[in-house]
Amino acid sequence: MSTTCMFITHNGHAFPLADCPVLPIESFRQAVVDAVAAGGRLSALFAYPAGLGQLRLLAAIARTEQGDIAALTANLGEQYLAITPDCPQAHLYEREIFEQWNVLPLGHPWLKPVRFPKPETCGRPDFFSMTGEEVHEVAVGPVHAGIIEPGHFRFQCHGETVYHLEISLGYQHRGIERAMVGGPTPRTIHYAETIAGDSTAAHAAAYCRAVEALGQARVPARAQALRGVTLELERVANHIGDLGALAGDVGFLPTMSYCGGIRGDVLNMTALLCGNRFGRGMVRPGGVAFDVDARIVEQLQQWLDSTKRDARSAIELLWNTPSVMARFDGVGIVPADQCEQLGLVGVAARACGVARDVRENFPYAIYRFAHIPVSTWHSGDVFARAYVRWLEVRRSLAFIAEQLDALPEGCTTESVSEIAANHAVVTLIEGWRGEICHVAITGDGGRFAAYKVVDPSFHNWFGLAMALRSQQVSDFPLCNKSFNLSYCGHDL
Repeated sequence: MSTTCMFITHNGHAFPLADCPVLPIESFRQAVVDAVAAGGRLSALFAYPAGLGQLRLLAAIARTEQGDIAALTANLGEQYLAITPDCPQAHLYEREIFEQWNVLPLGHPWLKPVRFPKPETCGRPDFFSMTGEEVHEVAVGPVHAGIIEPGHFRFQCHGETVYHLEISLGYQHRGIERAMVGGPTPRTIHYAETIAGDSTAAHAAAYCRAVEALGQARVPARAQALRGVTLELERVANHIGDLGALAGDVGFLPTMSYCGGIRGDVLNMTALLCGNRFGRGMVRPGGVAFDVDARIVEQLQQWLDSTKRDARSAIELLWNTPSVMARFDGVGIVPADQCEQLGLVGVAARACGVARDVRENFPYAIYRFAHIPVSTWHSGDVFARAYVRWLEVRRSLAFIAEQLDALPEGCTTESVSEIAANHAVVTLIEGWRGEICHVAITGDGGRFAAYKVVDPSFHNWFGLAMALRSQQVSDFPLCNKSFNLSYCGHDL
């Protein structure tokens, strides 16, 4: 496909909005379909007010082979021909656009709510249904037995076999994107940190990189290294917690018990950096808010050594226990072709053999200079999603140790200049669940006129639905935990 209809940018590079051509909606649709068919992936698709009562559609397509991002825009009327039938990656985005702006995508297969922005409609969507002898439904949630977030799961079953799982979310919609408009202000960093609490550092980093690009700030090398340490500690803590939870789901108590303590140790390392176990307050526009001295570095290195030792002894029990492997192997398979069609990201994609990792494909900040190999497996099942986590834990711990051993000298923050007016920026971060995308658009006054957040869970919830096809209903808790997606990250 010709690139003349697209504006080519790079991860975290600001550009004038005027440089991005406004296409006729038919050309926009075809350009998106062609770009995704050529190997691109739809990182963001959303509508925003462009002035004078005009709505504008913007697509950001991550092109792994080229290592760049294609940006396309088009003006919207009351309806347009849906992109979804020719590009399944667009299905949830188009439902969202319809829900937010009442713009009808003609031919979209199922325009059910995404987030229930009107409280009176919350939790009352239509559902798919099946008929036939011995066909029945199983409804779970939104209130669950454990202390977890709300979400509703509707299983269409024949006997114990799941034919379709429909996932209805939106119970935690807080209006984060709307609150970001008018920023940056002292409050917007706090909104970013609370998009998904277990991804505090990653969302804060995506936001800060957007502000830094728009304000032409150069983040010091020491701050970049400390950001990298914080991001990888976040990854390690969550992966170890997930591996323990997976062990608990199959009743394997030794790994479950040990991983809880090890995860706590990793969270305490983050607390040693900034005083908060989830990294709040660490990443700030222009750098980081906390520095480390020799004593803290030495303490972190000691904890890293014990974490490596303890994690290996606890987690490798899983792979050497036949009863565990009998439950992990071949359960909840997502084929690689479905992974590509849906645009899955992070662990879910890498477990299908797809080497999709922003740190490698669109390197940024410290990852431009310090390489972390992409961890993949090929089977697309619960085992693959668990084993990829273990590979990433080991490589992230090695990365953290390397950064602490060679921490650059110098300051940890630089000032951010005045934000550029009428500009846009797309920032991609590899959070522990996968790609996080923030798109910031400024207006005449250099304030956010629109702000789009795409959490990895937005891409991956439908992957969980596909993993349950032809599985037993009783496999749902295990499959669900193997994805461990965020309700609030999706609901925003």
